[in-house]
Amino acid sequence: MRNLKTFCLAGAAGLALASAAAAQSGVAPGAPGDAPVWSSAAKTGAGSSYEAYVDGQYRDGGPTGAVSKVWYSIADGVLTETMYGLIHEAQIKALRFALVTPEGLSLEGDDTTARTEYIDVDDQGRPLAPAYRITTRDTSGRYEIVKRIYSDPDRNALVLRVEIKALSGEITPYLLLEPHIANTGVDDQGRVTRDAFHAWEGDTHLVLKPSDAFEAASVGFVGVSDGLTDLRDGKLDWTYASTGDATGNTLMTGALPTLRMGQTLTRDFVIGFGDSAEAAQAAADGSFQTGLDEVLARFVGEGDRVGWRDYVASLTELPRIAQQATDGGKLAYASALMLKVQEDRTHAGALIASLSNPWGDTVDASKSSTGYKAVWPRDFYQVAMALAALGDRETPLAAFNYLPQVQVGADTPGNTGVGGWFLQKTHVDGELEWVAVQLDQTAMPIMLGYRLWKLGWLSDAEMADHFRSMLKPAADFLVDGGKVGLLWNDAEIRPPFTQQERWEEQQGYSPSTTAAVVAGLTVAAEMARAAGDAADANRYQAAADDYAAKIEARMFTTNGDFGDGRYFIRITQNENPNDKAAIGAANGQIAPQEDRVVDGGFLELVRYGVRKADDPHIVETLPVYDDQSLEDLYRVRYDFGPEGDTTPGWRRYGVDGYGEDWRTGANYGVGGEMSPGQRGRVWPFFTGERGHYELARASVNGTPSQSDIDAIRQTYVRGMERFANDGLMLSEQVWDGVGNPTENDYVLGQNNDSATPLAWTHAEYLKLLRSLADGKVWDRYKAVEDRYAR
Repeated sequence: MRNLKTFCLAGAAGLALASAAAAQSGVAPGAPGDAPVWSSAAKTGAGSSYEAYVDGQYRDGGPTGAVSKVWYSIADGVLTETMYGLIHEAQIKALRFALVTPEGLSLEGDDTTARTEYIDVDDQGRPLAPAYRITTRDTSGRYEIVKRIYSDPDRNALVLRVEIKALSGEITPYLLLEPHIANTGVDDQGRVTRDAFHAWEGDTHLVLKPSDAFEAASVGFVGVSDGLTDLRDGKLDWTYASTGDATGNTLMTGALPTLRMGQTLTRDFVIGFGDSAEAAQAAADGSFQTGLDEVLARFVGEGDRVGWRDYVASLTELPRIAQQATDGGKLAYASALMLKVQEDRTHAGALIASLSNPWGDTVDASKSSTGYKAVWPRDFYQVAMALAALGDRETPLAAFNYLPQVQVGADTPGNTGVGGWFLQKTHVDGELEWVAVQLDQTAMPIMLGYRLWKLGWLSDAEMADHFRSMLKPAADFLVDGGKVGLLWNDAEIRPPFTQQERWEEQQGYSPSTTAAVVAGLTVAAEMARAAGDAADANRYQAAADDYAAKIEARMFTTNGDFGDGRYFIRITQNENPNDKAAIGAANGQIAPQEDRVVDGGFLELVRYGVRKADDPHIVETLPVYDDQSLEDLYRVRYDFGPEGDTTPGWRRYGVDGYGEDWRTGANYGVGGEMSPGQRGRVWPFFTGERGHYELARASVNGTPSQSDIDAIRQTYVRGMERFANDGLMLSEQVWDGVGNPTENDYVLGQNNDSATPLAWTHAEYLKLLRSLADGKVWDRYKAVEDRYAR
């Protein structure tokens, strides 16, 4: 149990800041400063505190005490997007150090190498908590910075404990804090003293407190009056105390003592957050008063304190499935942490896609946006199923109970159409963001509910209640469709034709979408019978049978342009896969002929049990999916590593434009403009999807042999582990070696700036481990398999 204390700081916080500010003078000119952007999405670390549920919800007073609502991320060795409040509400863009050296200014991140390590690991080196030791080293060998980063589990506060070492010559370090309060970088205000920084917008406040006073401090507007601009000549000449009444894109600078060669400077910094200056300073002061060693002990759960070690220990299946890893279980433990980290701490069970903003360093921060810090029911399903695979019973149940918040119904604001379907993308509080209809995202909540019922985690009575209130409307929609009416969307939906498939870009008949719909309706039929609704059970099963019977006729070409012409295509907008019709253009790319676009969606038919792994149509598609002789525009598979020891990887599909420009190296969608050179890269979770297929294929005639399991481990499990970065983060995409390697000078297989950590990728890895441990595919549904794949 955490040793909870309260601190009476009265109203002195704001007074202390104000009185100290009198020692400085000057209002920074140049508002609003440069146009703001976010930071790199190539995170090597992400974290938050572990908070225990109270009756399935997040409330103060449980075994972990007060609920902390702070998340942080690390990229290029520096602290990047840091959230407080809801999980998407960023308050900081970056905190890093600039160092004045005899040779000029050196900037952490730009001029350093970085190493990410976990502070708390077991005797096998497996991480037990998302607390990090980050080491950055000057590329010219002049200094090294070691930071320990974690949050206070009892307060809205973030801790940085820093050591700066002068390795050669003299250096003067400066702390640079770039606030982006209230999830934008345009309306911030700030004031600084040698004892504290204070940034705010409206009723959201941040206070940074150092363990010892800065030598000097200044706040200014980025690109005009900020400290980094000032330091280009090697001196901090400006010491502006505040931004006055103006607002904009601000940066705060704190000078630290000069170090000579061989000297080391140690400083602690705590950043508190709150709805007032007083609350934010109280949070920071409270962490210092508790003691930062004790804060870490509570964070990790040392002794009888309840923290991350307790959560890891509660994952009953983790030790067993980690034995299927080839890295000793390090990535498995890190993946378990990442899935739980990426849950909101106000709305229990709200599982997001990634604690990042893809290609954030060129994404406009003048308007609030979530990036990937939002709920997609598809990603949500993957994560909930992976948590269940770990033996976490509480979080998948909380997730399932959360789902009504993102289901369309009569009470959905602005809805004038049919309900039952699940929203494409929302904020964790259910606020609408994207409203296209994706039928797999309506099927997957049904599949999740069925699985929880079959695990015994939902009683028959609970299942029946959920079926009537949530799952039946979803199943009805998968049968009947109807006219939707929400924001811009007034489409008529006729399943299994989907308005968007799993890549959110095309309408039509999709193998992956249809696989989920058939599975969802089949298990809905079983739940309907158990709930006493025989008529709907028959209706759902009849629709599933109809959809399943037409899969090949609708989506398997027999005269395609690739291979021998026989394969599943990604999607078709009519019921004729042989008419060579074009599908829509997306992400700046061409509108390709339907039979010239192949993806791995057909493997989902096997995964859920809609088709056998040795079905001729599945087997005939594999050579085209794997064909590395295709030109890069249409090619999907790329192998990584030395000859004879390669890791297979796959793009989403041929003609994918969701990625960096292969001609210029520019980020995706810079300035909101699409480029014909944009190219989607390899996604590591497809390596896991293929591993699942290979397990299903090895199981066609019974239990897979140990040699089959070992072969899958060495190729697909080890392959995913190879894609992890040094912080054990798995990404959305990795560099495939085609075209300009960008200003980041990517190497083959390195995660790019798309989204890291991607929850779906970590989930796929964990599910593959569970599947291998069980000797059968974790996501396979027996009722579906018995009906369609026997």
